[in-house]
Amino acid sequence: MSGPRVCEVVKTLDASGVETLLVERLSRTPGANASYTVVCLGAFADRLAGRLLDSGIRVVNVQPGPRALVYARLIRAVRRLGPDVVNVHSPVPAIVLRPAVRLARRRPALVSTVHHAYRTATRPIDRVTAAGVALLDRLTRRLDDRTVAVSSLVARAPSVRGARRLLTRLHGVDVEVQRFWAARAPAVRREFGVPRGAFVVACVAGFHPWKNHRMLVQAAAQVLAERRDTVFLLAGGGPLLEDTARDVCRRGLADRVRVLGPVPDARRLVAAADLLVLASDCEGLPVVVMEALAAGVPVVSTDVGEVPELVVSGGNGILTEPGSAAALAAGIVCAAEPGVHRRLRAGALATSRQVDLEGTAEWFDDLYRDLHGEMRGARPRRARERLFAE
Repeated sequence: MSGPRVCEVVKTLDASGVETLLVERLSRTPGANASYTVVCLGAFADRLAGRLLDSGIRVVNVQPGPRALVYARLIRAVRRLGPDVVNVHSPVPAIVLRPAVRLARRRPALVSTVHHAYRTATRPIDRVTAAGVALLDRLTRRLDDRTVAVSSLVARAPSVRGARRLLTRLHGVDVEVQRFWAARAPAVRREFGVPRGAFVVACVAGFHPWKNHRMLVQAAAQVLAERRDTVFLLAGGGPLLEDTARDVCRRGLADRVRVLGPVPDARRLVAAADLLVLASDCEGLPVVVMEALAAGVPVVSTDVGEVPELVVSGGNGILTEPGSAAALAAGIVCAAEPGVHRRLRAGALATSRQVDLEGTAEWFDDLYRDLHGEMRGARPRRARERLFAE
């Protein structure tokens, strides 16, 4: 039996965590096991698309055209591809595709991979929208043949309610690549103009309200009052990027707190840092935490989401009280002490085995082959049942 044709559907193909995980996994997938196409609905990162194309994976962008018809174009694109398996990585596309896939003449197996627990929206209109999406997601989820949660926290979250067959698989990151960049940390630091001997604290996170960059800047000001050798590098895109940059300038911290904006292949920045810091109000299992531990970089983070599943306070990082700039600053200062930092770095290196991507590509290949076999076996049985019924 030949390998299945697989269609992976993502809302965007930018450089955020979900898309990076997908590209990392597909880049390791042997071409003989399955043929892959990635379909995206929006923002398009040439770097990620280029990596997919270099791996022999087709990329289809359904964004061109009227925005109101994007989901109609998505359904049409998936039907034209005629896949054996469809894996959807975002709730709204999943809501749209589930009934469309079920009604197809040649029905593929349907998988939805859930990367996040539902976040709490801040604006009333966003809360109403989120509640509507959550309800429709739950009502249609029973149409999935499999639901995959990327962590045990997600597997317990409301975002997977209604799943008939739930599997859990930690995706992981490429440990070898992170150690490659860690070995080249001096060159990466020079690229970003970091002074020699500086203690580098990196934050690679989208500039969104729940990432709480405002609190991070407050904590940075407190750290710099004690340790002027510290340099903060803030990388990422998002709606609050300019507000954060203005806040840094207003506080007179621009020489030591550098708002870089989007950084291509930002995992190298993580690997070149002395610490990774997150000030988030909520999280799932952040890819950037796995990237840091893979490179032997300790993590100082608020104690939220599934971060404590990987970060052991005093072992490979420090967990702090959510919403407290003073606690976050104290954690950074503590982790920067030479003796403490050596111990935390050793702990991070020891943890790297838990976040290795090795095996994830093979796990999904096996899942897709099993589903393909089930669907090929199920169709004749249904045909025979109709024949006898008639």
